[in-house]
Amino acid sequence: MFRIMRRPRKTALLAVGVLIVAGLAVNASPAQAAVACQVTYAKQWDNGSGFGANVTIQNLGDPLTSWTLTFAFPGNQTIPPGGGWSGNWSQTGQNVTVTNMPWNGNLGNGASLGAGFNGSYSGSNVDPTVFAINGVTCTGVPNSQALVVNPTAISVPEGGMTTYSVRLQSQPSSNVTVTSTAGTGDTNITVTAGGTLTFTSANWNVAQNVTVSAAEDADATNGTRPITVASTGLTSVTVTATEADNDPNQAIVVAPTAVSVPEGATATFGVRLQTQPTANVTVTTTAAGTGDTNLTVSAGGTLTFTSANWSVIQNVTLAAAEDADTTNGTRTFSVTSSGLTTVTVTATEADNDPAGQSIIVTPTSLSVPEGGTNTFAVRLQSQPTANVTVTTTAGTGDTNLTVSAGGSLTFTTANWNVNQNVTLAAAEDADNANGSRTFTVASTGLTSVAVTATEADNDPAQALVVTPTTVNVPEGSTAVYAVHLAAQPTANVTVTSTAGTGDTNITVSSGASLTFTTANWNMDQSVTLAAAQDADSANGTRAITVASTGLTSVTVNATEVDDEATQNSYITEFTTQYDKIKNPASGYLSPEGIPYHSIETLMVEAPDHGHETTSEAFSFLIWLEAQYGRVTGNWTPFNNAWNLTEQYIIPSAAGQPGGSTSYNPADPADYAPEAAQPSGYPATLNTGVIAGSDPLANELQTTYGNRNIYGMHWLLDVDDVYGYGTGRTAAECGDNTQRVTYINTYQRGAQESVWETVAHPSCDTARFANYPALFISGSGGNQWRYTNAPDADARAVQATYWALQWATAQGNQSQISASLTKAAKMGDFLRYAFFDKYFKNPGCTSTSCTPGSGKSSSSYMLTWYYAWGGDIANAWSWRIGSSSWHQGYQNPLAAWVLSGAGPTSLRPQSATAATDWTTSLSRQLDSYLWLQSAEGGIAGGATNSVNGTYSAPAPGTPTFYGWSYDFQPVFHDPPSNQWFGFQAWSLERVAEYYFVTGDAKAKTILDRWVPWAIANTTLGTGSAFTIPSDMTWSGAPAASISGGTVPGANPNLHVAIANTSNDVGVAAAYARTLSWYAAKAGATTLGTQAKNTAKGLLDRMILLKANDATGKGIVVSETRTDYNRFDDVWNSTSQTGLFIPPGFSGTMPSGAQINSNSTFMSIRPFYASDPAWGPVQAYMNGTGAAPSFQYHRFWAQADIAMAFADYGSLFPTG
Repeated sequence: MFRIMRRPRKTALLAVGVLIVAGLAVNASPAQAAVACQVTYAKQWDNGSGFGANVTIQNLGDPLTSWTLTFAFPGNQTIPPGGGWSGNWSQTGQNVTVTNMPWNGNLGNGASLGAGFNGSYSGSNVDPTVFAINGVTCTGVPNSQALVVNPTAISVPEGGMTTYSVRLQSQPSSNVTVTSTAGTGDTNITVTAGGTLTFTSANWNVAQNVTVSAAEDADATNGTRPITVASTGLTSVTVTATEADNDPNQAIVVAPTAVSVPEGATATFGVRLQTQPTANVTVTTTAAGTGDTNLTVSAGGTLTFTSANWSVIQNVTLAAAEDADTTNGTRTFSVTSSGLTTVTVTATEADNDPAGQSIIVTPTSLSVPEGGTNTFAVRLQSQPTANVTVTTTAGTGDTNLTVSAGGSLTFTTANWNVNQNVTLAAAEDADNANGSRTFTVASTGLTSVAVTATEADNDPAQALVVTPTTVNVPEGSTAVYAVHLAAQPTANVTVTSTAGTGDTNITVSSGASLTFTTANWNMDQSVTLAAAQDADSANGTRAITVASTGLTSVTVNATEVDDEATQNSYITEFTTQYDKIKNPASGYLSPEGIPYHSIETLMVEAPDHGHETTSEAFSFLIWLEAQYGRVTGNWTPFNNAWNLTEQYIIPSAAGQPGGSTSYNPADPADYAPEAAQPSGYPATLNTGVIAGSDPLANELQTTYGNRNIYGMHWLLDVDDVYGYGTGRTAAECGDNTQRVTYINTYQRGAQESVWETVAHPSCDTARFANYPALFISGSGGNQWRYTNAPDADARAVQATYWALQWATAQGNQSQISASLTKAAKMGDFLRYAFFDKYFKNPGCTSTSCTPGSGKSSSSYMLTWYYAWGGDIANAWSWRIGSSSWHQGYQNPLAAWVLSGAGPTSLRPQSATAATDWTTSLSRQLDSYLWLQSAEGGIAGGATNSVNGTYSAPAPGTPTFYGWSYDFQPVFHDPPSNQWFGFQAWSLERVAEYYFVTGDAKAKTILDRWVPWAIANTTLGTGSAFTIPSDMTWSGAPAASISGGTVPGANPNLHVAIANTSNDVGVAAAYARTLSWYAAKAGATTLGTQAKNTAKGLLDRMILLKANDATGKGIVVSETRTDYNRFDDVWNSTSQTGLFIPPGFSGTMPSGAQINSNSTFMSIRPFYASDPAWGPVQAYMNGTGAAPSFQYHRFWAQADIAMAFADYGSLFPTG
């Protein structure tokens, strides 16, 4: 989802290549340092005419305060001016000289540093072999030999493994054997790989792993065992290994808990204990007193488990006796043991009795229009052995009703289950009665079926016509209903309206007696109802009887719309859904209170595990708690949500080592091109591309007193599933916890899907692998980096605005003042999302385009991300924006809130912030108009860096303030604007902004979008509904826009609905969009349609509660055909599967190897032990269907709750 580019040119690089071996000390006078060194020269790329190389210098002598590296190329290699980094590079002929930078001149004994360059050549490209530091040839002096072991304390998960690494301190003259031997302690901890390692003069400094495993045991103790790492003649090192126990408390384990038993046969379920007992345990299975008594325990009713066989499954056999019925009876069985929780098994008989033959008729009652026809359908229940004739005959009743076709039907062995129609007709008559007649559908030997037909008369009869019959009367005001007659009378008719029992504040204020004549009988006359002011908050009701002598009276139900605070059924649904989300037993929240991405752990979409989470989820938590404060007046949970956000997903000062004090706003980052496919990585830095200047850093430092960024990082591993927090022996970027770890995934171009990512820590101390080298050539560890998702930060500001409105209305604004300050500060830093990735000016079509100065590189749009990071030692730091923006990320309400027009309590403090957000608001509104298709949907967005390389766009591509149209900005797998959710999310913000301001542009956007969305929405029966899911796009905006021009219509920009779904999360966001629009549009035709569609979606979601067997939310089933990608192997032809560059090696915290043979699954072995893994494995094996899940995503369930709250508050009478 997000990308960051690091600045690794100032990092000590981990180079592999020609090694210049140290071997001799150099004498020097006492006044100067004794120089001894070794240099590693490694080419990183070579295309036949150009190449890049890294040089690693290691000081093996006295500490240096400055250094000069010299060497000579064997051929005609040339380094252009500015082509090198981490040093001052110059070349005369074949001779190259590199002097230190101000920040890397100090080089202690044993210390290393990296530098590098990009150059060109012709002919051969032979590596140089002789290097000198400060005039002394680097032939080196070996350090004293020692074992280097890291770490020396490890945590080993029970049933799993972990590793520590071993290398030598200096190069040996002959092979060295190193052994790892387990000592006394927990014998379940053993060395399972790498117990004997051999180091040579070539690989002595390459870390080799020793794998330590902890066998499963029955106790709950975290045992320890020392492991001695030793080699002859060297000082041994002790590694302390501690088992991380996984044994739960005792319980009865039963599988399955739902059993189908064939009638006349048996079925079994398995029973075992969860942990080893200290004495024998007896488990009994007994049948319930109720249920199908044909279901019984036939074997295994009493089982005994010992300390030896406790984990061995023993079977209980259930039997289903033969019976004569066709019912699939059920009965429950209790599996019990003294002191343990009982487990219930539900058994269902699978009946084998065939159903008898019968006539199936639908419907059995129908209305036939006078002068017209209607039909009912007939078929057989089962296949006959010979032809069956079915007849339909008329019985007593209205003789105008007759069988006009299908009176005799023949069913064969081929068409017995195909409906055939019988047509009934109703002749014209002169009466106004709705006559009825019974028709008998019969066949020899079968039970006949009666069909009742009723004529729908078309002759007018006298009656009172009253509309509407349900009236809402605003408290302190009036409302009317209309009355006329159904047919012309022969004399005057008097109609009265009389108030009955109920709320006496509701009265008939005029029109209580109306007279209708032969002339005005069909003209509406009004009756006015009034609702007096009262002090209660109840919406009182009263029945009004409309009557006339000899006619059927009509009841009008009048409801007072109270102007005191009220609660309706939708507010109740909000409270119910909120309570489910906040209930710890539901599993939406971690022990810390952090919202998981989903309750379920087996989940792969943007996050690659359900118990990761995103800044998106935090913003939804803030919004949910704002809604809770709106309904209850309790603002403590809202403030807690902001505190939780600040604690866990806004990096602290310690989490930004050095506070970015090394950051240079005039040189924010080094350029690296993006590639079309992950296989194009790692990318190579090009310092010849000049970045623009960062205009925000100094202003923000003036405002807040430091260089730290105040914004959310996008991704957390909440439960530390990957293990980057596990095993920490000291704080890493200020964090010493074993849980809730900052991680990142996406890094490698527009085509990288979640299935092609490598999860890695945001604070990278190189404990496991050199992850940065996967993305940037020559990059090394010991750096930190974070990525912000701007739509989440903007949503948090949006939610806080509503908290301000609702708390102020309650007189509670002072309770949330601290949270308001946090939101305003976040909005101040969110302006980084306005800027091009490398602060290039708009309209950039080559890497040599003009760098930005001041705010010239700002798009004033919310781009896909902004990112920041640096060296852990604070030697360097960087910041970037993004070169693409997407319609789905825009938030005009947040822009308005943070602008000069918004509330002062949410205004950012920096001097130019409010002005920036005012410009952003105007740009965002115009962008929707620029992207609005002829049908009404909003197309993708725009880019300032075509292909991620600042290439030129196709001729004729329209632009928006210099940025080129892109129907799928940033992501192509899948296309980023394919999903209707981005429409619903984005337009909901437009609708809220329209509700608040009445802005004419917002109205125009919504007046086009709402009817398109409604036209592609289906509200079915019961809980059924469909909304757009995936979309395809064609054409482009009609014109380029700049300089304040208001975009016109786009007749050649089109959207098509590829498919639909009943996604409840998207439906909730969509319903909220319609609700806010309808509340502003009022009783217009489109406003009414929007309100009714929103209500229809919400009413169906209420019915869907019954679809969730867990009772934890509102869900639908999702079939995941993409789950066959878990084990995709890299395929260079299709460019699918996980790509790892050749030669890269490392391990995940689990010990899983990262190399060119890795797959998504191989580096995520934890999925194999997930409770939901079985169907996925079967699907991958080809032995099962695509698995189906009912996912409880936090954001979706929160959006559902808030959709109820919005509708209930905006429309208190429903």
